[in-house]
Amino acid sequence: MNTVDELIRFYAKQLKVPSFTEYPDVLRQADPSAGFAELLLELMKMETASRQENQNRRRLKAAGFPYMKTMEEFDCSQLNEAISPLFLQELSSCQFIQNRQNVIMIGNPGRGKTHLAIALGLKACTYGYNVLFKNAATLSTELCEAKDNYHLGKLERTSARADLLILDELSYLSFNRHQSELLFKVISDRSEKSSTIVTTNLPFSKWTELFENTTMVAALIDRLTFRSHVLDMNGDSYRLKATMQNKA
Repeated sequence: MNTVDELIRFYAKQLKVPSFTEYPDVLRQADPSAGFAELLLELMKMETASRQENQNRRRLKAAGFPYMKTMEEFDCSQLNEAISPLFLQELSSCQFIQNRQNVIMIGNPGRGKTHLAIALGLKACTYGYNVLFKNAATLSTELCEAKDNYHLGKLERTSARADLLILDELSYLSFNRHQSELLFKVISDRSEKSSTIVTTNLPFSKWTELFENTTMVAALIDRLTFRSHVLDMNGDSYRLKATMQNKA
């Protein structure tokens, strides 16, 4: 490596433009007639693409998805007629996040609610939104532990900063009064400011079975359903159908 190469690497590091050290590749691939400005433009494009990729990787890590599921893998043919592929395409544009709208998915187990929620979360990450995925029971436990350890504010700020909060499986476990109030505050603080996706097995009429503080349920549903899309995803279980087909 000659002195010029060493200096380029040094200044690229100082200026935080690591892609500029790849200038030999740009020179090899460039048109022989390309001028300095065109070569510089290619280097800037490389740096921009690299930064976007790194940012997306950080957003995916921060989101905390339990696994990856895409919209392309989602079987739209099994959904109710009320949920059309065109509507799902509209959701995958993430315009609902721009509009600060919520998405509530209600349906029995095995209907792809979590799959769809994760897929929308992944789309949101690629569009530059900050996403946070949380199992409802896990979040309630974390909120209680944070309050007991005097750092509840930090966890609440993390939730509030997310452009999209995915609250998965709000149905399997009931919450005591303390947990109910903490979850309510997280959801209430996001109302009309950012978007929330909720997946649940229970219709709204049965949410009183989840929360000890039943007087709060109406207010919770009111905040979640305001400016929202409510998806009826009831039907036969995909997982059960796949299991039976594999056994056949």
